[in-house]
Amino acid sequence: MARPLRVQYPGAFYHVTSRGNERKAIFKSKGDRERFLSYLESANERYDAIIHTYCLMGNHYHILLETPRSNLSQILHHINGAYTTYYNVKRKRVGHLFQGRYKSILVQKDAYCKELSRYIHLNPVRAGIVRKPSQYKWSSYCYLIGLKKVPQWFSDEAVLGYFDKDKKRAQGLYRDFVEKALGKEMEDPLSKVFASTFLGNDRFIEWAKEKWIGFKNVDPRNVPAMKRLMDKASLKRIDEIVDSVIGRKDIMFRKFCIYTSHQIVGYPLKEIGNHYGMRGSAASQSSRRFKEEISKNRELRRVEKDIRNRLTPVDC
Repeated sequence: MARPLRVQYPGAFYHVTSRGNERKAIFKSKGDRERFLSYLESANERYDAIIHTYCLMGNHYHILLETPRSNLSQILHHINGAYTTYYNVKRKRVGHLFQGRYKSILVQKDAYCKELSRYIHLNPVRAGIVRKPSQYKWSSYCYLIGLKKVPQWFSDEAVLGYFDKDKKRAQGLYRDFVEKALGKEMEDPLSKVFASTFLGNDRFIEWAKEKWIGFKNVDPRNVPAMKRLMDKASLKRIDEIVDSVIGRKDIMFRKFCIYTSHQIVGYPLKEIGNHYGMRGSAASQSSRRFKEEISKNRELRRVEKDIRNRLTPVDC
């Protein structure tokens, strides 16, 4: 099986998560969670990992981190490997603790840092464990709102820096930002991930692909994933596929073409706009609105599934 694509460079910013094997618990006690946090601390000390946000759930964890030394794999090998050894020794067990390798998404920091941090801190609320994120002990939320002293290995500067230069004021504004989402349907920022690898605008994705995706920057075991990302279907090919499913005369033809090009295959909006004779902003609006329309209509979801099935493995 091809490994997921790993893009690494100095200063890269990632959302990382890892789940228990067979979705089983990876944290069963206070001591387990404290030991895991000690490995975040040692990752900061040994490998310069900058930890911006974290949340330890029962069978998985979330971390927002930055890698000044371009060493994500080394950092996660340390954290997951050391914790697995601890867990197995403590419980006299052998074998894998985590379900495969960790999942990492390269993130455009300035565009998504706030939203991802809020999403991560609201995990215990969405799971029904607590009513407010401040009631959950095993996340970084209380550090960022000033309820707990910030440990040396944790960095609160990036997240709070988006709110105010004054730390006390920034803490209050961040708390308002997170807690105003309580009880509301908020868009999942991870729903915008492209090719299971990138979270950012079109310019960021194109920059990352052009500058950092190459055989010298990517683990050779990731070559199938890289090829799949780079060799996508042409816009003309997408038109032909949609035509084969619903026909060019269908009133939904153009909408499905734009939606498929953007949401499924991942073309830049400017390129889509040029192909269909419209502005990139208009293509974006069409794609977003049609995505909402599809989510509410069973027949449109069936057509979307059919289109996806007709795209070859290298198409998207």
